[in-house]
Amino acid sequence: MEHLEVHRDLGATGSTSILRLHGPLSLATVGVLVENLREIGNVDTVIDVSYVPYIDSAGLGTILSHWTQTKRTGHRFALTGCSPRIDLLLDITKVNTILPMFGTAEEADREFIAGHAT
Repeated sequence: MEHLEVHRDLGATGSTSILRLHGPLSLATVGVLVENLREIGNVDTVIDVSYVPYIDSAGLGTILSHWTQTKRTGHRFALTGCSPRIDLLLDITKVNTILPMFGTAEEADREFIAGHAT
């Protein structure tokens, strides 16, 4: 059975929630991410997928839904740590043309502090 763990950290200023995912983000595991997103509420959010071997359509939909909500509420969002396999998914679906993406969560947090990321 698939298992997803979400480790939550705060960014440098304490106003950004960094969610570090460990495990596949799929229909079977997406509820764990949804619950964590519900708990943090409407804040600047970084989702780090450095330790995610793959994302399916349910996982991608959850990421896109949260990105939409952050934009609607005036907060910032970033996806970080994408592997070549995840990059391919984002390229095929053209999601990479709309989502703010960075190499690391720390890089995204620095951009949030500087006011450059949306």
